Amino acid sequence: MLIPTDTIRRKSRKVKVGNISIGGNSEISIQSMTTTDTTNVQDTVNQIHSLEEAGCDIVRISAPTMESAQALKSIKENVSIPIVADIHFDYRIALEAAKYSDKIRINPGNIGSEDKVRQVVNQCKEFGIPMRIGVNLGSLQRDLEQKYGYTAQAMVESALRHVSFVESMDFHEIVVSLKASEVPIMVDAYRSFSQKSDLPLHLGVTEAGRKFEGSIKSAIGIGILLNEGIGDTIRVSLSDEPVEEVKAGWQILKSLKFRKRGIEITSCPTCARTDIDVIKLAEEIEKRTSHIKESVHVAIMGCAVNGPGESRRAEVGIVGGPDKHLLYVDGKIKKWATAQEAADEIIKEIETKVNEKK
Repeated sequence: MLIPTDTIRRKSRKVKVGNISIGGNSEISIQSMTTTDTTNVQDTVNQIHSLEEAGCDIVRISAPTMESAQALKSIKENVSIPIVADIHFDYRIALEAAKYSDKIRINPGNIGSEDKVRQVVNQCKEFGIPMRIGVNLGSLQRDLEQKYGYTAQAMVESALRHVSFVESMDFHEIVVSLKASEVPIMVDAYRSFSQKSDLPLHLGVTEAGRKFEGSIKSAIGIGILLNEGIGDTIRVSLSDEPVEEVKAGWQILKSLKFRKRGIEITSCPTCARTDIDVIKLAEEIEKRTSHIKESVHVAIMGCAVNGPGESRRAEVGIVGGPDKHLLYVDGKIKKWATAQEAADEIIKEIETKVNEKK
């Protein structure tokens, strides 16, 4: 669901990836990448199904060998979300993968000669699929590295160089990424490129790290840019299960009010005034509602300082009291609930909201 936001989004071209649009006025899509051996079709398909269930819009699959590129045919036949083939070094793998993919992701700098890149572009034309030109700080062309060092300027010049060459072949179905593991460089690169081109942008902090550190780095980098109106699709890159990437991506978009999905919990950090076990209750509600896709805003507040205000703003809310707790529905007090009743009463009201929205 695309929801109103005060952010004025950068005007970008629209590119179609399977049944998903990137750019233009399309909603910001969430991507992830499989971690399975691509030649193990069943494991890869199972992981993609898990990603789709978590809310992934587009999935990228690495194809390091010709066998893995050929495996994309069976994978695509058994999934419903668009797949992107990730190719490095060998243009022949890209030519094969293009037959079975909804988009090709390459770094033209490591594919080889202009003739090899030209063949990949022509193959994308033949099969009617777009291309993502992915520039990473860690794999810059040698001349740009020597000229600028590992900088945002080098990344932007690299991307513009590749885009210019690809567009010279009358191919314009392009998405661009400029990823770095350092947030300031990543932000500077996207800001600069966005002023020089209207191509849609895939945002990400590459090699962000483990779940905790990586989610924070990604939220800062991606969040800064999205809040400035820059970015059309995102991936949170984590050294963790890919489903965690999708969860983090959704939280970024939900926090900035770009999209809605699932239960959004507003809960206080607790202090000496707290009259309800907020931490335990919030954790229980989160676990019992993890399967819900409909958007419901829930407030779990410990005391009467901010509790009533936050609960009035939520669809379902509870405010801790000395003996019993106030349950709010649609901004109004509905009833009192004991500590033992609180979780079940909240779940009951959430389920009512979900049924109303189906």
